[in-house]
Amino acid sequence: MSSPRDVVITGLGAVSPLGIGADVLWQALDTGRSGVDWLPEFRGTDLPFRYGGRIKEFDPKLYIQPRKTIKVMCLEIQAAYAAASLAVEHAGLPKGTVAPERYGVVLGSEMLYGEIDEVEEVFRHCSEGGEFHAERWGVQAFKDLYPLWMLKYLPNMAACHISIAQDARGPNNSIVQGGASSLLAVGEAAAVIARGHADVMIAGGSGSATAVSCLPFRGWEHLSQWRGDPAEASRPFDAGRSGIVPGEGAGAIVLEAREHAERRGATILAHVAACASRFEPVRRGQSRTGSAIRQSIQAVLSAGGLEPGEVGHVNAHGEGSVVHDRIEAQAIRDVLGNVRVTAPKSFFGDLGAGSGAVELAASVLALVHGRVPRTLNYVEPDPRCPVDVIRRASADMKEPTAVVLNQSSTGQAAAVLLIGAEGR
Repeated sequence: MSSPRDVVITGLGAVSPLGIGADVLWQALDTGRSGVDWLPEFRGTDLPFRYGGRIKEFDPKLYIQPRKTIKVMCLEIQAAYAAASLAVEHAGLPKGTVAPERYGVVLGSEMLYGEIDEVEEVFRHCSEGGEFHAERWGVQAFKDLYPLWMLKYLPNMAACHISIAQDARGPNNSIVQGGASSLLAVGEAAAVIARGHADVMIAGGSGSATAVSCLPFRGWEHLSQWRGDPAEASRPFDAGRSGIVPGEGAGAIVLEAREHAERRGATILAHVAACASRFEPVRRGQSRTGSAIRQSIQAVLSAGGLEPGEVGHVNAHGEGSVVHDRIEAQAIRDVLGNVRVTAPKSFFGDLGAGSGAVELAASVLALVHGRVPRTLNYVEPDPRCPVDVIRRASADMKEPTAVVLNQSSTGQAAAVLLIGAEGR
């Protein structure tokens, strides 16, 4: 049996509240520029979701061809498509340079709830005297909705559109596992290459927690109660944190077999040394222990052949939750000791299924530039979050290695071990 092939990263793309493209992403992270701002429709209200990380200055027509397909793409799908196009361009992979059957796509996605204005008329026609009549929905929806409305919001459509655009006819999948989706997609894509079933894979994810339609559906008891400057609302691991700041965005990573990348003379940005996922069930009335987080970290260290002291930094899930940040911080401490930690959600909030891809891109860029971005708004350490959080400024890279972590609210934990291009 042949040994698994080395998997490397050759391209990055991001569409996030920090801007469009990998260079803009890095500049914001390195200089400490937040992407969290007022949500205009909620400013001046007493609602808990007045702040968020929205994508700014994004014109899908610059990235999506043919343009007519934009009408069957919601924002999350548009952002994923654009991020993938940017990643492929960054990797120097013009269309036609990869054998189609050896080229695949795996994207993290989520439930896509739709825009309120698209279903407003349906609700009006299904309501009478202030009462909603569900039995009218089937007939009325067909009359009032755009005929291809459903295609705009199917979670698998981002991977489909990207594969068509890139003529990637190899393995194709979509993973819907909450905040762990992106890293799970990277893990599956890397495994496809390692097994020899593809030479190039586009992986990543896209999501949004800021849509008006999804905020009431998901509830808001977990959201930040911050009442100051919006840029200071997302406070992972800080003693003053009060919850999650919603965001939206997408990230994409080009993964290649090392021999394929070297044969075409590509610039290798980092090596994907290992990926792992574990699960801890959430039981009613019981607190999560963090066992899946610890096990996922241990698994990537074992598979990657690293000792805990050889990890340069941890890119934490760090969502700002009062409870979950404590669980994650303790798990990191238990396995890796006093490792340095950064939490990119402090810059843009929780991007849902898109978080992991943008956060992984941040660690790849850190390996390329030799310094790790700070965590914004980390002012007062929480004794119950016993981790060494990088703050005030980017920190010099001690070891060219990183562990990137993500978890979902339902118990999935994912970890990816990265090693710098010169580190292996």
